[in-house]
Amino acid sequence: MPEVIQQLDEQALVWIAEHVRCAVLDPLMKVYTQMGNTGMLFIALGVLLLFFKPTRRAGVSALCAMLIGLVVVNFTIKPLVARARPWLVIENFVNLVPEHDPNSFPSGHTNAAFAFALAVCMSAPKKWMKVSAVCAAAVMGLSRLYVGVHFPSDVLAGAVIGSLCGLLGAWVVSKAWERLHTARQ
Repeated sequence: MPEVIQQLDEQALVWIAEHVRCAVLDPLMKVYTQMGNTGMLFIALGVLLLFFKPTRRAGVSALCAMLIGLVVVNFTIKPLVARARPWLVIENFVNLVPEHDPNSFPSGHTNAAFAFALAVCMSAPKKWMKVSAVCAAAVMGLSRLYVGVHFPSDVLAGAVIGSLCGLLGAWVVSKAWERLHTARQ
């Protein structure tokens, strides 16, 4: 990571730890961020969408998008970049949750959340579903900063990559959906 970005990331993360963390938010952010472990919160929501005909396409799109994101981020970018976690490079920095993956860039939780959100935005039938998905994704990204397991640029990159994966997943499913619909007629 370029030195200037590393310095800004460290300063921002220390500021969050010193000025934003509080006894009321700590347990909430810990629980929410851990619900994103292995993408489980968003996978569960994607599966839930499959159960209802009006949201089935959104569910398939979201699951497809998260699969694309998993391959792009966890199997490709993270191992190649191999950026160390914040507590390994910032002296006396305390993270609030355990994190066993030593690679920080980009945020996999944020990637999954935004892949889900953008896929839902492209294919869900109701506006409230789209707004809720984006809000849930934004809070996931913020929670990763709050608990101190990612730098801001990790979260930003995860959001951008996840958004692109969400758009791609929705597009792929849209094309497949059209072909299936055409083949049935």
